[in-house]
Amino acid sequence: MSEVSIDFKMHPHRRKNILTGEWLLVSPQRTQRPWQGKVESLPGDRRPSFDPACYLCPGNKRAGDKVNPKYTSCFSFTNDFSALEIDTPLREFNVADLLVAKSQSGICRVICFSPRHDLTLPQLSVNEIDDVIELWCDEFKSLAANNQIRYILFFENKGEIMGCSNPHPHGQIWASSDIPVEPFKETIQQKKYFESTGRSLIGDYLKLELERKERIVISNEHFVVLVPFWAIWPFEVMLISRRQVQTLVQFSAEEKSALADILKRITTRYDNIFKTSFPYSAGMHQSPVNDGDHPEWHWHMHFLPPLLRSATVKKFMVGYEMLGNPQRDITAEWAAEALRNLSEIHYTEAS
Repeated sequence: MSEVSIDFKMHPHRRKNILTGEWLLVSPQRTQRPWQGKVESLPGDRRPSFDPACYLCPGNKRAGDKVNPKYTSCFSFTNDFSALEIDTPLREFNVADLLVAKSQSGICRVICFSPRHDLTLPQLSVNEIDDVIELWCDEFKSLAANNQIRYILFFENKGEIMGCSNPHPHGQIWASSDIPVEPFKETIQQKKYFESTGRSLIGDYLKLELERKERIVISNEHFVVLVPFWAIWPFEVMLISRRQVQTLVQFSAEEKSALADILKRITTRYDNIFKTSFPYSAGMHQSPVNDGDHPEWHWHMHFLPPLLRSATVKKFMVGYEMLGNPQRDITAEWAAEALRNLSEIHYTEAS
């Protein structure tokens, strides 16, 4: 192991994402630049507990003639406008290896976190989040039982700024017949490391981060939240299980309760950064299914929030980021410290 004298607080430098093999540029000296660009409008935080026009609220009509049951906990259903369809015929298209395509089948599901139209994850109780986790597990088992499925991706787009089309708090599951690009890259990197060392890449990385403590945000007995060394988004974090498991369904009851606890704590800190319902895209990365053993895989979640300087100024991925490689101004270490210093009492409940 070697360390060189890079001043991470002052000097532009590149950092490697060990999960993808890709690089990003960090430019800490740019944090002082003035901003005269796009300023987002804030969506209203006040929503009714029930909205008769919402297609996700209990008892309401969805697309066509479908009607939601009057559910009292979390609730899941097949997306009425699915991006994937399980009965898509298997076809391949190839012209001189220059025009290449293949069909993709799958299943898209929606999970409403609560019957309440106005409550996001940080505003739910730990027990209510525990119910969501149990439903995730049930969905995973059901989808994995279909041998057409090779990858199951759980994710949430929170907030208008992230393209969320309905304010009722909900997440999605896309189960596909092929492994998507990002999990595929992570599979390759983890497999290389495991074949070389016999150990988990993420497990060894987590051990190092726990020793250094520079980028740790919060932790409990079973999970750690940290800002990854290679984070791209300003307040990006990874949620990592201390025990290496390949999928969500391998967690014990105690671990699932600990996961509910830490999900509430990190999302509450997010809302407290700018005293707003903090937008993000979050997703769960776990091993492929119906694809043989994957002893290299280590379960984790990514939280990718866009806000940069305030509730109305976000980071854009344009120019150099789109044509060169990702770039950030504030360092991962600064972001971790900022998140560490936040309260875990939701700002709407604080006196």
